[in-house]
Amino acid sequence: MPDCQEGFPVVQLTKHFSLEEMCHTNQPYPNAPSQVEVTSLRILCERVLEPIRAEFGPVLVNSGYRGSKVNAAVGSSDKSQHRKGEAADIECPAVSNSVLAKWIRDNLEFDQLILEAYKPGVPGSGWVHVSYRSGRLRKSVLTMTMGSHGPVYTQGI
Repeated sequence: MPDCQEGFPVVQLTKHFSLEEMCHTNQPYPNAPSQVEVTSLRILCERVLEPIRAEFGPVLVNSGYRGSKVNAAVGSSDKSQHRKGEAADIECPAVSNSVLAKWIRDNLEFDQLILEAYKPGVPGSGWVHVSYRSGRLRKSVLTMTMGSHGPVYTQGI
């Protein structure tokens, strides 16, 4: 199993994305993906993140792969595509998250795209969740806002 902890050799998944950044977490748990999950991360980087970087410049990966303990610690579902190495929560400093999400929607193949916690008029707010699963590209597009009892999901951006 590859190790994503600091101090280990850098493993490049693609030209601009390393395994370490796709597994980075602030949680105190090991977060090492299996080879199957590494393959999924590589495909996500090739098909989604590299084209975004080509269009907008640097891509900040807030969350990529999450092992079971990391995933539980951040309050995410055990069915999350992050668990399989198929999803990343990202931002691009050059554009608002709304612009980023709309560009992905209009220009890339993906399984799920969610504009999360974005506040209109506040360009740096929120983040974009995007997933890619070989063999299943639903092109599901959602917006998540925070309601009084937690996240609320609506269709579209």
